[in-house]
Amino acid sequence: MRVLLAEDDLDMAKTVQAILCSENIICDISESGEEAWQIGQVYDYDVIILDLNLPDINGHELLHKFRDSSIKSPVLILSGIQEVQEKVKALGFGADDYMTKPFAKEELIVRLKALARRAEGHASSVISVGDIQLNLDNQRVEVKGIPLELTGKEYQILEFLFVRKGATVTKNNFLNRLYNGMDEPEEKIIDVFMCKIRKKLQEILGEVGREYIETIWGRGYVLREPSSYSNILSVHTPLNKVASIPKIV
Repeated sequence: MRVLLAEDDLDMAKTVQAILCSENIICDISESGEEAWQIGQVYDYDVIILDLNLPDINGHELLHKFRDSSIKSPVLILSGIQEVQEKVKALGFGADDYMTKPFAKEELIVRLKALARRAEGHASSVISVGDIQLNLDNQRVEVKGIPLELTGKEYQILEFLFVRKGATVTKNNFLNRLYNGMDEPEEKIIDVFMCKIRKKLQEILGEVGREYIETIWGRGYVLREPSSYSNILSVHTPLNKVASIPKIV
């Protein structure tokens, strides 16, 4: 998960960032509304955390700009203002949730994860694709009930594919997710991670384990139900044309 935090109190911002990092959540900090506005147009954030009292622009105005633009990330207001009228106003401007300071770190994490999964159409924290189950809350993956041992970056890649199931995720998207724009390696590192994940799935599921993650040549990767690709071939493709379809690796 990647989060943008618009907060001008640097001590508070660093505290929130440390809490999120402890949960393997990337947190970019912006100390001004204008900067948050600019960054939000560049990166695809899972959630934006917004303080209402920013130095250069009113939080409600910034929220309105987010909602009038192509920025569709869910917004969590994190503010010291506790009046009910302010909460109602913020929600009316398009906020998805509202928390007051001080806050419990466990509650913040739970709310962020709930917002992120709902934004992707997942009501539950457990996402199932075929024989694979991924739990967003405890960051565990099971294959036919067997725990899948993954490194931190392997899990982040698989989680990204799960929440975007059926959609192509580019290698650049993965790099931004994994390295936060800092010291990014070449895109081919994503191919290496994919190869390792497929191998681990194959060790439990056999050859079908390689069919979950499809390579979209020149674009990226997409997660599918293992039978969907076979069904497309059998229904729409003549037998004498199957050999011309690029192999999924």
